[in-house]
Amino acid sequence: MTPKILVFAGSIRTGAFSGKTADAAMKELAQQGSEVTRISLADYPLPIMDQDLEKEKGIPDNAYRLGRLIAAHDGVLIASPEYNASIPPLLKNTVDWISRVSKDGGKPLRPWTGKPVGLCSSSDGNFAGIRGLYHLRAVLMNCKADIITQQCSVARAQDAFDENGNFKDDRTRGMMEAVCSSLIERARLTSTRVGA
Repeated sequence: MTPKILVFAGSIRTGAFSGKTADAAMKELAQQGSEVTRISLADYPLPIMDQDLEKEKGIPDNAYRLGRLIAAHDGVLIASPEYNASIPPLLKNTVDWISRVSKDGGKPLRPWTGKPVGLCSSSDGNFAGIRGLYHLRAVLMNCKADIITQQCSVARAQDAFDENGNFKDDRTRGMMEAVCSSLIERARLTSTRVGA
């Protein structure tokens, strides 16, 4: 089975380090034999999570669209920046809205439950966004996602990529290879892809 992996960044800023990290992950996942779908959260705008809004208007269509995409893939890789040592608000809001999806057209749909997820981070400092991943890991585990142990954290990201978007540093490249390999292996073992 060729695993299908969904890849996105937790930032939509032009030139975001997390976007470059997601692109590097996409290349590595493809090289290791998976079928990759790369999306931008800019294409799935969502209002701030608000249960009054949900009660009044229901779960937004873009939350369902993202939920269906996650369900249609064997695994997910998220490349996140770090804001104030935690999860960026765009990503937290997206995860929260998707977690509200439990049915789609009367059929059960719990996108995060049991879904293998690989995590990457990046920052312009030496901590490489690791503190944000600690929180992201906890949130996704609460959503019952299956988080891969290995992760790739890109330190001093402004200097980490060459002109082709590849990592200059062997250590960072090795971390990316490891998280992608583990995600593919877990995805093959636990595929719950809707429509697979």
